[in-house]
Amino acid sequence: MNSREIAKLAIIALEDKKAEEIKTIDISEVSVIADYFIIANGTNRSQIQALSDHVEEMLGKAGVPLRQIEGYQTANWVLLDFHDVIIHIFDKENRLFYDLERIWRDGKPVDSKSL
Repeated sequence: MNSREIAKLAIIALEDKKAEEIKTIDISEVSVIADYFIIANGTNRSQIQALSDHVEEMLGKAGVPLRQIEGYQTANWVLLDFHDVIIHIFDKENRLFYDLERIWRDGKPVDSKSL
């Protein structure tokens, strides 16, 4: 799978579990760390963990290995690293505080329907 297909599948997984405010940023031209950042939030710790679990499960079934996961236990910001696609799942407060959309504004916003 290429990074675009991985991003699309991750978005589907997030939508399945009712993630809020899903945003995708193409950072391929401004950074070497990944091609896409996907940013979403959940309403509480349990939902954030369920979102993380579902993304990991769906991408795993598609043969995409999870390289690293951070923040799962506290679940106020979970980072899932699938090499070329990095998924950030926040609670609302931490999403506002860290404001990754502003930090990565040099990347290109991507409409998930165009992936």
